[in-house]
Amino acid sequence: MSTRFKLSLSLIHSFATSTALSIPTNVRDAIHHSRVGRRLATLQQKLKATRLPDELDEAAWDYGVPLADIKRLVARWSNGYDWRKHEAALNAELPQFTRDITVDGHGTLNIHYIHQKSEVQGAIPLLFVHGWPGSFFETRKILPLLVARSPEHPSFHVVVMSLAGYGFSEAPKKKGFAIEQQAEVGHKIMLALGYNEYVTQGGDWGYFITRRIAKRYGHQHNKAWHTNFPLGRPPTLYYEPLSWLALCLKGLTKEEKAGLAEAAWFNGHGRGYYAQQSTRPQTVGYALADSPVGLLAWIYEKLVEWTDKYPWDDDEVLTWISIYWFSRAGPTSSIRLYYEFAEGRSDVMKDIYVPAEYPTIPMGMSHFPGEKGIIPVSWTNATGNIVYRNKHGRGGHFAAYEAPDSLVHDLRTMYKKGGPVFGVVKGHSGYDREEQHDSELGNLDELQNTLECRTDLSPSL
Repeated sequence: MSTRFKLSLSLIHSFATSTALSIPTNVRDAIHHSRVGRRLATLQQKLKATRLPDELDEAAWDYGVPLADIKRLVARWSNGYDWRKHEAALNAELPQFTRDITVDGHGTLNIHYIHQKSEVQGAIPLLFVHGWPGSFFETRKILPLLVARSPEHPSFHVVVMSLAGYGFSEAPKKKGFAIEQQAEVGHKIMLALGYNEYVTQGGDWGYFITRRIAKRYGHQHNKAWHTNFPLGRPPTLYYEPLSWLALCLKGLTKEEKAGLAEAAWFNGHGRGYYAQQSTRPQTVGYALADSPVGLLAWIYEKLVEWTDKYPWDDDEVLTWISIYWFSRAGPTSSIRLYYEFAEGRSDVMKDIYVPAEYPTIPMGMSHFPGEKGIIPVSWTNATGNIVYRNKHGRGGHFAAYEAPDSLVHDLRTMYKKGGPVFGVVKGHSGYDREEQHDSELGNLDELQNTLECRTDLSPSL
């Protein structure tokens, strides 16, 4: 059973108390405001007691986040930024819920999610999965676009899960809660909401999680998937002889070489966070859990360097960080997924590098130039059953937030009438029922014409 959820500092840190006791409204409100006041007061005390490091002359971003940026953000966080105002705005905009999900071998976890339904009855159920250092906040701009009704494009019922251990979802208590388990949570949320068939979208961890959903629940439940974080590998003589030969003969384009050079730089200079979080997450976790400024610097670096020159507003940054600071289990729980991923890396990566393990349901890709680790587009060809691809001129790692129109355009194009996977979810074409019925009749006529005129293609129909 789902429970309606609103962001509240008193609830975030005392779920058991707030849900188990029946107390008068006036008393409950007094307790609520008292707890909120204490949490905010503690944050202000920590901000005011911050001891900042020095900085080398003309260091800029060479050594990490510039001191001037942190001073400015801390000053705003201490005086001017109003979490309660932003909390209220998120509660007003986003229909949030929690639900108990039982995970094999890990018991029951209370999971936070957004369920934004379209007015279109035949809207396509879409599960959106974020990564690190993201959250449900990333979808704030795309939700109204995805649910919008129009005869010109499909609409979606959107479910945004907060990963276990992230945001306002309960954190796992046992070791081994990895990609497989996060995928199980997402799938079970969709089934619990009555979506027996659905599609997915994900980037960062969301790529790996939705890929696992496609592999484990594909065809029967998960009908198609889309990512803005396309991974791949060079073609090999054994698996892709023609692509391998083409690469040998033609080589790489200037653009592809530049992308690989950027990826090489990032691997050498930008992955320190990964080394720490995938080996000793608990150690750095003490700093992230205790110091709001440490958490700010740790994540702000990624917000700036992983985006495509996105013009961050200070309050945007502070709301993003505050969701981690005020998260249900604290920020440390979010980084443990890196350790679990590294420990089971061979199993997780197998279905990316071994063609026999690829998910076979339809896959779509969006390529954004500001993404780190850009690889040649052709290297992603053999990673799945790719039916749609689009390259954009702007956007980076957080595509849903940086370039919402571009990402939504790709999803609409992939699932629209005449698109490569139109009607892939039974009874949910993305259009109003009457329009859907007319379109299905048209597709039957088109299919009949295809069978009559192109019988040589019958094996692929």
